[in-house]
Amino acid sequence: MAHKDTTGTKAAASMAKILRNLTATKAEQSAVGGPLAHFSRYGKQLTGLARRAHGHLTGGSSRPCIVVCPGLRIDWLFIDGEPVLGHMKGMAQVPRSEAVMGTPARARKRQGPAGGAGSRRTAMRAAEITVLSVLLALLAPLSSVAQAIQSTDPSANWAPPTTVYIPQTGQTLDRLFLDLWREGGGAGAFGYPITPEIEQPSGHIVQYLQYARFEYWPEGDENGNTVTLGTIGKELRPISLPRTVSAFSQRGNHMAESVRIAQAWLPVDAADVPDSPDNRYVDETKHTLFGGFRSWWENNGEAGYLGNPLTEEYILAGVTYQVFERGQLSWTEGDGVLLVPVGQILADKYNLPQEPVPQGDIPTYSEELFVPPPPPEVIQAPDAGPGPVPGVPKSIVVSLSQQTMWAYDSNTVALSSLVSTGKAGFETPTGQFSIVVKTPVDDMEGLIGGEYYDVDEVPDVMYFTGVGHAFHGTYWHNNFGTPMSHGCVNLPLDVAAWLYAWAPMGTPVLIVP
Repeated sequence: MAHKDTTGTKAAASMAKILRNLTATKAEQSAVGGPLAHFSRYGKQLTGLARRAHGHLTGGSSRPCIVVCPGLRIDWLFIDGEPVLGHMKGMAQVPRSEAVMGTPARARKRQGPAGGAGSRRTAMRAAEITVLSVLLALLAPLSSVAQAIQSTDPSANWAPPTTVYIPQTGQTLDRLFLDLWREGGGAGAFGYPITPEIEQPSGHIVQYLQYARFEYWPEGDENGNTVTLGTIGKELRPISLPRTVSAFSQRGNHMAESVRIAQAWLPVDAADVPDSPDNRYVDETKHTLFGGFRSWWENNGEAGYLGNPLTEEYILAGVTYQVFERGQLSWTEGDGVLLVPVGQILADKYNLPQEPVPQGDIPTYSEELFVPPPPPEVIQAPDAGPGPVPGVPKSIVVSLSQQTMWAYDSNTVALSSLVSTGKAGFETPTGQFSIVVKTPVDDMEGLIGGEYYDVDEVPDVMYFTGVGHAFHGTYWHNNFGTPMSHGCVNLPLDVAAWLYAWAPMGTPVLIVP
């Protein structure tokens, strides 16, 4: 056994159980009254999980939507947060009495008296329907029994985080902005985020970083890009200059510097640029690049990163500057060429919120978060095994040294699988036992050797001792072939489901070293 797992993986185990029932044979369906009654018997559980998916995907709102489960070919129509219609494709329409559990009166009214296609069309015309294809871990592994079982490859269910916390500034980066930041050079290219995401009146979403501004345009920019770097350089342009001699004399040196800055913004005629290999004229904005600024610009993506120059070089307080479409460079004798934190300058100028936000459960940024786990070493289980318990029609044999189980039909191996038995200090007992208790789902809790465990909804449990040792499905790890438990025999979910159906009460169990 192990400590309690996350809700998502436990839900996946529950879904595996429901799936086995929903994909029963026709003979098994007939035993409960045919396919519709069969769906009714297990539809409550599946509809409940669909309701949970609806709440997750819509943020708990009551807006109408359709939750689609492609693997099982079942969908639900939700109105006011409740499933008012369930439909299993490839079968007759499932009646409301069998597909819908606990539908409120107001939702039943919207279905109409028959609850058929006509009423669905009316409901769908009455409200904008959002079709959500449920690809979450909750419902994704549902297309077959094999898909319902977690892969033994940990990388199969791995996904990088969509949001990270940046402790240097106490802000977060999320989804598309996170992708742009990582792929564009990270803190070295853009600095750290200094504001949260801010929605503009235009519907655009922006976030300021130390050297840049990230922008999301739902409608796309002129090139069709929805995520782009803001053209913040133009926001450094002086608004106006005094036009009188008296104003000039009052401001003295400050006015002289302002004039130099204003002159730097004026476009340059190509004919006026000295003919020198050190100069580069940029026709798109009619400005020149020279020396260190030119080298930095050309070595860092040119217009693809900073954009084209918007000014000529100018000197302010002993520092040389040049403004570009998406940023600004500075130069001093001691530091050379540096990025100016224009994002910080503008965030301060616009008095934008920069207070750190709570981290909560958001992971702290590290590139290690984006490295998938290596695939596990494949360990082949021997086919023949040590042999069955003599003289019985069915038996289960487990080898602790090989971490392998064999299920025997008489003398023939019906199934073999890697397992995880008790780890050091919690060894699975050796000897001959038998299946004494079977339960389809069990909550396991206990204190063994000073270690507490509490695991909910453990599937396909078969106890073979009177002190809690059991075979059972395992959704909290995939490390089969290695001792992992507190004494039980951990099985892959598909193996546990098969063994539970195959082994009757009293089946002999042999545990060998």
